[in-house]
Amino acid sequence: MKWRSIVLVLAAAVFCLGLGAGAPEQSLREAAQASGMLIGAAVRPAQLSEAAYASTLAREFNMVEPEDALKWEVVHPEPQTFDFSQADQIVDFASRHGMKVRGHTLVWHRQNPKWLTEGKYTSSELAKILEKHIKTVAAHYRGKIFAWDVVNEASDELHPGQLRSTIWRDQPGIVLAANGYAYMERCFRWAHEADPEALLFYNEGAETEVVNAKSDAIYAMVRDFRQRGVPIDGVGLQMHISNLHADVASISANIKRFTALGVQVHITEMDVSLAVDANGNASPEDLQRQADIYRQIAAACLAYRGCTAIQTWGFTDKYSWIGSHSKHTQGAALLFDRNYRAKPACGALRNELESGRR
Repeated sequence: MKWRSIVLVLAAAVFCLGLGAGAPEQSLREAAQASGMLIGAAVRPAQLSEAAYASTLAREFNMVEPEDALKWEVVHPEPQTFDFSQADQIVDFASRHGMKVRGHTLVWHRQNPKWLTEGKYTSSELAKILEKHIKTVAAHYRGKIFAWDVVNEASDELHPGQLRSTIWRDQPGIVLAANGYAYMERCFRWAHEADPEALLFYNEGAETEVVNAKSDAIYAMVRDFRQRGVPIDGVGLQMHISNLHADVASISANIKRFTALGVQVHITEMDVSLAVDANGNASPEDLQRQADIYRQIAAACLAYRGCTAIQTWGFTDKYSWIGSHSKHTQGAALLFDRNYRAKPACGALRNELESGRR
C-alpha cells in the first residue's frame, strides 16, 4: 500500500506538469480557461524575481491577487502618502502574462498602520479617511483590477452571526454601530463610485464556506444589499481547510444559495494543510486525501455557473503561511511543493477542471 501511494504521488506530479509520454497534459491555466473558470493564487512581489516562482505562476494560473501589497500598512503607510509600488509590480506581471488581478483588500480590521489605529479620530473624520482610501486605491487600479474584496472578515469569530467590533464599525466606527451593516454598505458604494466596472466582493473565512449561523448572516446581508441596490457582486469563501475534513455537501449548498441571489462566488484563499514531519513532509496517503479534497471543492464550484474562480493562498509550499502559523506541525498545503514540483492535488484539480463545465 505504501509503495502504491508513492507511485500515485509521482504520477500526479508528472501528469500535472505535462511530462508524461505522448501528448503534453494541459496546465491548470489551460484546463481552467477551457471550462470557463479563473484559477488564481495570492502572491508577493518579492518572489516574482525568482525564476521558478515566476514561470510556474505564469504557466499554471490566469489570475493573481496581492497577498499583502494592497493592505493599508503597505499601500497607505502615512496619512497623506500612498505607496503603490509593490502592488504595481504584481499588476504589471499580470498584464505581461495575460492574467486577471483580484484586489485584496480595501477594508480590514488587521494590518492597519499606527497612524490610523492610534489616531483617535472621530467617526466623521474616520469616515473621510476611509472614503479617501477606498476611492484613491480603487481609482488607481481602475481598468486594471477586475474585482475587489471590498470588506474582509467583518464577522465575529466567537459569536456566529454577529459583526466583530472594529475601528470601522464601532471603535469609533464610521456610522452608528446600531446600524449594523451600514458601514459596509458605504464602503461598497464608495468603491463602486471609484470604479463602476469592477466586481465588488465581500470576503469571509473561518468556517463560512459551510451553511451555518455565520454564513446565514452573510447570506441575509447580501440578499438585503441586492434588494436595495447596494453594489455587491460577489462573495469570497476563503476555504482554509485543516484536519483533512471538508463538508463538501454543505459547501455545495452554500455556493448554490449565494449564486441563486445573482452574485458570483469566488473561492479566494484555499489551502488544505496536512500533518508534516520535522522536514516539512506529509505522508503519501495524506497527499492523496488532500488531492481528493481539492477535487471535490473544484467539483462543487464547477456545478454552479455563478462560481467563477478558484484561488489558493499561495501556490508553493516554499512560501506558505501554514508552517509558521502552526509552529511547523502542519504544512504541505498547496498545489506545488517547495521545489515547484506538482503534487497529487495539482493533478486532481486539473483533471476536475478538464471534465468540468464548458
